[in-house]
Amino acid sequence: MNMNDLSPSAALAAVRPTVLVVDDTPTNLSLLSELLGPHYRVQLAVSGAKALELAQRRAPDLIVLDVMMPGMDGHQVCRRLKADACTRDVPVLFLTALNSPADENLCFEVGGADFVAKPFNPATLMARVRTQLDVSAWRKAMRDRNAWLQSELALRVDEVEQLRDTTLFVMVGLAEFRDSDTGQHVRRTQEYVRVLARWISQQGGGLDDAQIDAMARAAPLHDIGKVAIPDRVLLKPGPLTAEEWGVMKTHADVGADLLQRAADRLGDRAGPLLRYGIEIARHHHEKWDGSGYPAGLAGEAIPLSARLMAVADVYDALISRRVYKEPMGHDVALGRIAADSGKHFDPLVVRALFEVQASLTDIAQRFQD
Repeated sequence: MNMNDLSPSAALAAVRPTVLVVDDTPTNLSLLSELLGPHYRVQLAVSGAKALELAQRRAPDLIVLDVMMPGMDGHQVCRRLKADACTRDVPVLFLTALNSPADENLCFEVGGADFVAKPFNPATLMARVRTQLDVSAWRKAMRDRNAWLQSELALRVDEVEQLRDTTLFVMVGLAEFRDSDTGQHVRRTQEYVRVLARWISQQGGGLDDAQIDAMARAAPLHDIGKVAIPDRVLLKPGPLTAEEWGVMKTHADVGADLLQRAADRLGDRAGPLLRYGIEIARHHHEKWDGSGYPAGLAGEAIPLSARLMAVADVYDALISRRVYKEPMGHDVALGRIAADSGKHFDPLVVRALFEVQASLTDIAQRFQD
């Protein structure tokens, strides 16, 4: 309904706060209706059960609640209201002839916002009603404001994450552009890392979904350091000399240092993606027996993210066509990696490779060069 279609009196009633008055005495209901009616939209209930029915149908802005009623008393009604998510935030103003300290305490213990003693002073009751409605409106405004702020924050975080991911995508794209033979290699290895990490997590590996996702999204950064490798080395079609191989190996530290500078600029906002990216870039050429580079780490001293990347990287290289070799079959590639379990590769990750091999072949098929 459009507010412009309402009469002035109807429009005023539509925006007035609703006060639900609950009392088992018709005379009291009539008195309270006359008192509150000129200022508020008033609903009347002669029992606790009727009050709950009305409140659950449409939550009022305030409930003026008698305490001493047959059947369900005011305290019981208030407890029910506060236990229901739809009416939990509606303030309850008790009307009570019980005025001992214990009675007053009980009104607050069950969730009441305030109380007025019977027989009540009309001016006092109206002042308490206005106060509770003002406080309730302020709290609602704060909740709405906080919800809006949370929504805006989530939007800004999403924008930052998209910008970060786009920036990293561009960085990876630069590396791929200079080494076009890799094709869909980064996408395949990303998904290999994901399924390998998920299997290890299912075996009690201590990885949650957020960590697995961050590792997988960081996997394409593994060779980012190749942007600094000269074309004469990176694009050389034949075997590298010892000197050229030394230059090629620098891509691990260069890539990690590049990402570390980005992380340092972001500080606490860097997040797990860059942390895993640094680990993977620097250490995905380490070997389980300590004979790898650049740090010669061995065993579990090698970050898990890098151990996963090492297996994913080599597996994909073996099954892919390159200018210097033909692709290997899946089973042959698995055999080669199994032969290096405990030497080049973490035995647990090699086991994972065999356990998820159906997923590996599906990924290789979906992301063919």
